[in-house]
Amino acid sequence: MGRKNRNRQKPQQNRRPEGKRNRDDAGWGAGYSEIIKENKLFEHYYQELKIVPEGEFEEFMEAMREPLPATIRITGYKSHAKEILHTLKEKYFKEVQDLEVDRQKIEAPQPLSWYPDELAWHTNLSRKILRKSPLLEKFHQFLVSETESGNISRQEAVSMIPPLLLKIEPQHKILDMCAAPGSKTAQLIEMLHSDMDVPFPEGFVIANDVDNKRCYLLVHQAKRLNSPCIMVVNHDASNIPRLQFDNEGKKDVLFYDRILCDVPCSGDGTMRKNIDVWKKWTTSNSLQLHGLQIRIAVRGVEQLAVGGRMVYSTCSLNPIEDEAVIAALLEKSEGALELADASADLPGLKYMPGITAWKVMTKEGQWYSDWSEVPTSRHTQIRPTMFPPTDPEKLANMRLERCMRILPHHQNTGGFFVAVLVKKAPMPWNRRYPKLRNKEANSLSEVPPAEELQKGESSTEVLSVDGSPTDAPVETVEGETPAEGNPSVPDTPNLQEAKKENIYAPPPPKKMKLFGFKEDPFVFLTEDDPIFPPIQAFYDLSSDFPKLNVLTRTHEGKKRHLYMVSKELRNVLLNNSERMKVINAGVKVWSRNTDGEQFGCAFRLAQEGIYTLCPYIRARIINISVEDVKVLLTQENPFLNKLGDDAHNQAKKLEMGSIVLRYQPDPKDPDAPQCPIDLCGWRGKTSIRAFVPRNERLHYLRMVGVEVFRDKQGNRNDSPAEAQEGITEDADAEGLGQERDLWERQEGTKTEQNGSGSIGNGTDPVGST
Repeated sequence: MGRKNRNRQKPQQNRRPEGKRNRDDAGWGAGYSEIIKENKLFEHYYQELKIVPEGEFEEFMEAMREPLPATIRITGYKSHAKEILHTLKEKYFKEVQDLEVDRQKIEAPQPLSWYPDELAWHTNLSRKILRKSPLLEKFHQFLVSETESGNISRQEAVSMIPPLLLKIEPQHKILDMCAAPGSKTAQLIEMLHSDMDVPFPEGFVIANDVDNKRCYLLVHQAKRLNSPCIMVVNHDASNIPRLQFDNEGKKDVLFYDRILCDVPCSGDGTMRKNIDVWKKWTTSNSLQLHGLQIRIAVRGVEQLAVGGRMVYSTCSLNPIEDEAVIAALLEKSEGALELADASADLPGLKYMPGITAWKVMTKEGQWYSDWSEVPTSRHTQIRPTMFPPTDPEKLANMRLERCMRILPHHQNTGGFFVAVLVKKAPMPWNRRYPKLRNKEANSLSEVPPAEELQKGESSTEVLSVDGSPTDAPVETVEGETPAEGNPSVPDTPNLQEAKKENIYAPPPPKKMKLFGFKEDPFVFLTEDDPIFPPIQAFYDLSSDFPKLNVLTRTHEGKKRHLYMVSKELRNVLLNNSERMKVINAGVKVWSRNTDGEQFGCAFRLAQEGIYTLCPYIRARIINISVEDVKVLLTQENPFLNKLGDDAHNQAKKLEMGSIVLRYQPDPKDPDAPQCPIDLCGWRGKTSIRAFVPRNERLHYLRMVGVEVFRDKQGNRNDSPAEAQEGITEDADAEGLGQERDLWERQEGTKTEQNGSGSIGNGTDPVGST
């Protein structure tokens, strides 16, 4: 072992490694001065494809070189949305308009014309300006804390489109196939909870991502919304397992009413924010991703219920990733899928209709107009499904013009592509024997029965959905009838050795591989669990409280936290524990407090689940006024006599322990908040306190008219009491406390999934909004 070199130069603490950018330089274009926003191949490619209207190409390119406007979305399902919108319009937007920072005039924020109820706004404020300008510091802190508490989301405008086109209803079962980092997932959850008076909607959202680490960012996003109807899973989207559920004692296949298929893509529509794409763009990105995109989309439509809607979207403008994938889906579906006309769904949104003619170009600049022109040496890179259908009648029946391509210069956004598919019937390979392409085949009746195929009597080539040869078996479901239309399933034992020459088949199955951290189990409690009687008595829970929906994350020892999921999610969790990797589910409703045992209940309420529990709690409730809210959130442990007379008298009648502090709006006082507020609290011997995370404290204080501001030195004006041990646990446990600046991050880029379930090669990101 060599001697340590004591004379070696120590790295400077503040010196940045070469090529690394300072966090404060992460604004529009900052730190990217070495990147020239030029790519001749990109310009030549899109000029040749004519996706931009004639005479607009220069304007299109100028918009691509401009920084992307900052966009925020107010969480629509929360009852506080109107209050936040009022605060933004009447206070912060008025303060920032007409300001000039670094010789740049700040434009007044404007609502997105096509987003419902003025709940989405955009402005030319950059992250760099927001962070560095003292004039905007209050606005910046407002955005950060409201984002942390789930009331505002930082999201690119075009990224908001797919969830809106899904037309979510509270009873829908929804699958988000490639969900991280989670902004669209948050929209889906909001729409599911459109009726705040229903704590447990019948529907649910299953959010999936192939990257184990990104799943935890997804969890953090979803946790801000405190929904019992969200489950995060970790699977390769192209091979996401078929789930089952219990239907009156019988196992049925789970089909989804709505599926969001926002696939990994080359991301050339994100050049305005991901400036690296300018120098990395090449046509080979799209050629490499095309097959994966088809496999993910096919897996999606297989699991879509008949009559359901699937939205396919990319942040790429390339028809190889867009119309070509849709055309391949429609062709293989043989009428089971239909492109829906979504032109009237978002009035005010400007878009270009899908194109029906395009060519394929190699990275060397060679063009091919038809599959027949492609030399054999290129057949592994270029596939038949990358070209438009050659049959004019078939092409016309696809109605590809119903696809929507958003161009950056039309409404000052990023580039985007979206298509809405409606499932009219089961997919062909799910409802009958596979169709033979061999011209010598006389009829489908010649296909050997399943029993013979299982014996391996036939073993010839199978064609996958994108037309490439594969050794995968043709899959069916045992006992399937045409009416059921069950999707092909990787773990189905039937026809495991079936290989029939030139047969259409679903994508090849892959054995599920699990990566990342080993998750704690999900253990549901029984109705007679000894944990319930003291909780039931202490909070006087109503008789309809769903005890069976309560779970914990440990088999042994004391239960530290109790969580709740909806009845439907419980059904899914119980029937699929062996076939899926669940990262997180439900919302925390109670946390163990050892001091509480002496007062009759060892579990105190958790703020995250307060709106889920409150409909069932009939005791331990103190009705408070606006002034009481101010006292409780700005003082550490106020004495009971600091409350108003009414609240004081109510508090004196209660024993020590966890309580609900409830504010009900007064229609006669328009200056007070016009939405209900529920806070978790603790009634002490002579004092009372609120168990509310810091950012939620700031949110509620703003609602009651108290402006809380932390200056550059960290000093607070009119600051609320800091969260102590119990509160910090609520605020940060199982979350990502270090993600404070979530507001400042655009939605992350999706990267290519490879066959092993990992993400690309970890070097060149390919974007998605």
